[in-house]
Amino acid sequence: MPTIAKTYVRVVDRFNYLVGRVVMCGIFVLMAVLMWSTFSKQAFIIPSYWALEMAQYILVAYYLFGGAYSIQLGANVRMDLFYDNWSTRKKAWIDCFTVFMLIFYLGVMLYGGIDSMVCSIETNQRSASLWRSYIWPVKAVMCTGIAMMLLQAISKLIKDVATLRGKPL
Repeated sequence: MPTIAKTYVRVVDRFNYLVGRVVMCGIFVLMAVLMWSTFSKQAFIIPSYWALEMAQYILVAYYLFGGAYSIQLGANVRMDLFYDNWSTRKKAWIDCFTVFMLIFYLGVMLYGGIDSMVCSIETNQRSASLWRSYIWPVKAVMCTGIAMMLLQAISKLIKDVATLRGKPL
């Protein structure tokens, strides 16, 4: 494999690994926000209008930033009933095919996400809740997470092509 491909794989894998490990702690932030929501309802008898919406935003970040890490670890869903019995070369062929579909899907999602984010910024879009939070930050998180998954999918494709050439990375 060319040096640039090896460097790309190394940099993208390292970045997504670090982000994935940090984002794993996001579940504790989510739990703290939800605990505050419960506590404020019981103790103050006044619900925190921002808490549930913030929990949704945290969950979006947790899910989308963890997506690239999941692709990297191979924790994504596949039909292991057949897949486990295949040779390494056949697995690489199938993975190349499915990664192309994933790249197409993520590309469409990123295109639509960027368009939606730009529209949200231009119109100063806010949520319809009582909190009236801005929507563009969560859309920016969405676009960043999708871009990270797209970069990781390309890294996976490079690794599969290297496996097919008999020189796995």
